[in-house]
Amino acid sequence: MQIKPIDIIRLDAVQPQRWFNGGGRTREIATGTGNPDWDWRLSVADVESDGPFSHLPDIEREIYLLEGAGMQFDFEDGDAHALTPESPRFRFDGGRGLYSRLIDGPTRDFNLMWRRGRVDAELWRRPMVGSMVVFAEAREIWVVHLLAGSAQVADGSGQGDGLARGDTVLIRAGDERRRCAVEGAGEALVIRIAPASGVIES
Repeated sequence: MQIKPIDIIRLDAVQPQRWFNGGGRTREIATGTGNPDWDWRLSVADVESDGPFSHLPDIEREIYLLEGAGMQFDFEDGDAHALTPESPRFRFDGGRGLYSRLIDGPTRDFNLMWRRGRVDAELWRRPMVGSMVVFAEAREIWVVHLLAGSAQVADGSGQGDGLARGDTVLIRAGDERRRCAVEGAGEALVIRIAPASGVIES
């Protein structure tokens, strides 16, 4: 299958997958294929009950709370952290033992995961006023996930359909630098994924 340099993923079109423990559902937005496993993964999760997090050695995780009152994270090493609307993002080592408790009902969160030593990733929350221009260097991948408002891709690719809340634009630079403009008003999560060593195969 040919990989599109600029792709739009609509959250409503992604089929949710029920967790093995029955505690929630995940919509996988995109993954970067590595050898033998994925190098990075983007998803949106609906958390419906308390429970342990999956044990993911060598994986860095960053969670951003999208909806709900949040979760209390209790780590096996005694550390604790509250993910709330006032403190909506948290980065941690996926190999740490972790039990999560819902603070007040179900939540929805955005998940960024990446494999240490293969790729590096950064996440920012940014307002959108007019045009947001992304310059992706060679072999970088940039992501714009719309949190609120509306937008459209304006790069001449023919993907000018409107973006709604929850939609994601995936920008892959390949071997050459790529420019992409996203125009609109609202807020977005902006993510940069770049090779730590070698090339991201995706």
